[in-house]
Amino acid sequence: MANLRKLGRRTDHRTAMLRNQVSSLFLHGRITTTVTRAKETQKMAEKLITEAKKETLAGNRAISSELYSNEVARKVVEEIAPAMKDRNGGYTRVLKVGRRRGDAADLAILELVMEPASSKKTEKNVEKPAETKKEEPAAEQTETEETAEVEEAEETKEEEQKEETTEA
Repeated sequence: MANLRKLGRRTDHRTAMLRNQVSSLFLHGRITTTVTRAKETQKMAEKLITEAKKETLAGNRAISSELYSNEVARKVVEEIAPAMKDRNGGYTRVLKVGRRRGDAADLAILELVMEPASSKKTEKNVEKPAETKKEEPAAEQTETEETAEVEEAEETKEEEQKEETTEA
């Protein structure tokens, strides 16, 4: 694990903290923490969900050994993994919230993505050609209207300048 963030903790403290955060994430569906902790927790959570999707006894035992509570391990295997069956990765999402008041640390919400996975490629191909055809004429009309307005404004400025020079 060469790309592991140390998070300012000793190894045993860091692993215990991440295991607790993953357990809380699975139990409650979302947690609020700092951005760096959220990213590390996200790595661990996604690996556990991927293992749970395999539906093997060895995988279930690995999940149980990683999480402190058997209740949470059971929830991952029986509820969360089946809900993520159609999804190829991206089981969690990190949303940046802002800064913490006391020390101005960047905060984030880490949450499970429970919506069903949709194939965005097919939706984009079907919808885009129809939308672009409808939007192009409107865009051309607004451009001609804008150029007409700009020309009128320039003409009025020129007339005002002529009037000022004739008055002086």
